[in-house]
Amino acid sequence: MALDLHVHSTFSDGTMSPAELVELARVKRLVAIALTDHDTVDGFIPAQQAAAGMSLEVIAGLEFSVLHQGTSMHILGYLMDIAHADLNRMLADLQKGRIERNAKILDKLQGLGISIEPDELRQVSVTGQTGRPHIARLLLAKGAVGSMLQAFEQYLGRKGLAYVSRPVPTAEDAIAVLRAAGGLCVLAHPQQMDPDLKQLPALLDELVPMGLDGLEAYYPTHSSRTRRKIIAAAEHYGLVLTGGSDFHGDIRPGTTLAGGRNVYVPDELLSILKDRAASR
Repeated sequence: MALDLHVHSTFSDGTMSPAELVELARVKRLVAIALTDHDTVDGFIPAQQAAAGMSLEVIAGLEFSVLHQGTSMHILGYLMDIAHADLNRMLADLQKGRIERNAKILDKLQGLGISIEPDELRQVSVTGQTGRPHIARLLLAKGAVGSMLQAFEQYLGRKGLAYVSRPVPTAEDAIAVLRAAGGLCVLAHPQQMDPDLKQLPALLDELVPMGLDGLEAYYPTHSSRTRRKIIAAAEHYGLVLTGGSDFHGDIRPGTTLAGGRNVYVPDELLSILKDRAASR
């Protein structure tokens, strides 16, 4: 039996609703999923409601984009109190930052001769928060680009013509607020920021004292060799392991939830996570 502890819905930048993700997880016979939308927990209750009466468990999750000493990385949160005041204040601030960035991106695109109205953007995002993937879909629909990848490379990525940065928390602040809310903090897909994992020990020397709880070892692009390195690092630092597909729906063609030929995440990891949270 398998888990998927890294899944995105329409409440952030995924293309499937929480209910659709729950149904797909049921079809794939997963034991549990964690909805880890970017900077929001609004999809958790709809996912739980959709799973009512099923054997599938839905875990509270979240993914923060953070900075640590100038390096971008992602921190996954699990099993936190989604109603915690400090957590929701941080999420509200991040949402405000996204709204302000979206407006600046649309202004830049207008200056480049590409007109996207705020109402168009709201219609594309439908639920949850709105971000660059939604703008990319409009660029594709308008024929300004030939693919989502081109939208980011040409306009929305860090080197794009319409790129605008947004404020993000430090790793220390994100970890602190997740722990205050009773959650676990996990470094997502370490290889994405450190391809050969040579910097991981030094990074963990800094993040573990801040309260980092775990590492995402099971991930679609992690080779067995990479996974073994991450597991060894987790054992050395006393960290838990997680894993997931990072599924976003058809925004990333050819991907799906964990299980089968995609990444396999052992179901025993969930009880270890829960034990870690309960030991606080």
